Amino acid sequence: MSRIGKAPIDLPEKVEVTIGAGEISVKGPLGTLTRALSPVVEVEKQDKTLLFRPAGNSRQANAMSGTTRALVANMVTGVTKGFERRLTLVGVGYRAQAQGDRLNLTLGFSHPVVHPMPKGVKVETPTQTEIVLKGTDRQLVGQVAAEVRAYRRPEPYKGKGVRYAGEQIVLKETKKK
Repeated sequence: MSRIGKAPIDLPEKVEVTIGAGEISVKGPLGTLTRALSPVVEVEKQDKTLLFRPAGNSRQANAMSGTTRALVANMVTGVTKGFERRLTLVGVGYRAQAQGDRLNLTLGFSHPVVHPMPKGVKVETPTQTEIVLKGTDRQLVGQVAAEVRAYRRPEPYKGKGVRYAGEQIVLKETKKK
């Protein structure tokens, strides 16, 4: 049995949860998030807590109850605190600049890279080599961070490229004669 699915979610103040036909909506101070619910999971709201139960005795229902609980917990965190992902640029001449809903990157190519930000994700560049992505949807913030990192992944010999803040790159030794 899933242990994560058994744990209730405590709803903070200023958070409203609406359970509709096949979907759940969470509204908070930072915005509103909506997600489709699996038919094998039952969601019950009691006062200021949410409870998740598998609808049947199958393994899939048990697994989905834990998955749904984790996704809804991330939605509650997103509309109250939000999520943030930091990226750093390592390399001579590598720069980033935020302009509205676009991120301009200079990554050693013959052309600048312009990455448009999707709705719900804000970008900031405190310095030329730092990128901060913020949003309420954890999956979307992580996906945008992965797309920006994919333009120039850290290479294994010098470590140049776009990396997550705090990421450790294992450097290889060069060939010896």
